[in-house]
Amino acid sequence: MATGLSELEKRALDLIREEKGILQSILWKRLGLDSREGSRLVLRLVRKGLVKREQVSIDGRRTYKLYPVEARGRDQGLLVSLDLVLDIPCMTCPHFRECGNHEFYTPSNCSRLEEWLNRLVARRRSRQRREHL
Repeated sequence: MATGLSELEKRALDLIREEKGILQSILWKRLGLDSREGSRLVLRLVRKGLVKREQVSIDGRRTYKLYPVEARGRDQGLLVSLDLVLDIPCMTCPHFRECGNHEFYTPSNCSRLEEWLNRLVARRRSRQRREHL
């Protein structure tokens, strides 16, 4: 369960996960909320990256269906962990203190850094291909 959520947000998220998707109006009814309170609740969950809204048409009326966003779905950027930071070649580079603007060694012309970034991008692309199969 995500931390830093109010009790109402936790209840709403539990309902959305149980149903594997629910119309927002049904969610509001089950929680005993009016549309104003319900809309604010949903927007908080969307902003926190826990729920996604998909516009749907029910009996000719537009509304939203809410879906849970699992941790993998929220991870749209590069995975950053302490291991990844420790892997950066700069951490073990003998020229670390001499690297920077107006110096002979700079990140923009470092072959070790470029190779590391290329490997990182290749791993990410490979993982994305496997997830889409």
